[in-house]
Amino acid sequence: MGRYKEFDKEAVLHKAMLVFWKKGYEAASIPDLLEAMDLSRSSLYETFGDKQTLYIEAINWYKKWRQAKRDILINATSAKSGIRQYFEIHIDSALDDESPKGCLITNAAVGMDSPDEQLNALIRERFDELEKSFYELLRKGQGTGEIMPEKDIKTLSYLLSNLNHSINIVAKVQGDRSKMQQMIDTVMEML
Repeated sequence: MGRYKEFDKEAVLHKAMLVFWKKGYEAASIPDLLEAMDLSRSSLYETFGDKQTLYIEAINWYKKWRQAKRDILINATSAKSGIRQYFEIHIDSALDDESPKGCLITNAAVGMDSPDEQLNALIRERFDELEKSFYELLRKGQGTGEIMPEKDIKTLSYLLSNLNHSINIVAKVQGDRSKMQQMIDTVMEML
């Protein structure tokens, strides 16, 4: 009887997340995942079921792993400083040489041709959550007088959410921090 290999599920999920983030769902092969996760094929299938389930779990792990950045928006006492701090950290993480460029969720959305509704819903949910976080902070800013009441915060929150995702895409292609910072400065003037 074979002995079950013990491993830290979060650690192997993190490794799988990095493979999916770098290669995308389609290009990430089972051998790529097995090598990165240092698991046997049987351990992978016994623990995660299949590649798609592993991908969904990796996306959920990514959400948990990146929650601190989202918490900046949730816990900010000032709308403008919270948004600026969020984007400063966002640019740093999008350009971080220690991880793949961009964002796993944005990459998943760009390649979102999956017929799997659970996966599509997960990606849409993450987009909606970010937009809602921006909206709630802008609403709080209107309540304190920091954001003028005539500002269309619904459109602004959509703009900020899209700016977030565009930074992720541009980071993979250009990675020009100064241009990204100029975009943030321009958007901040709009608030």
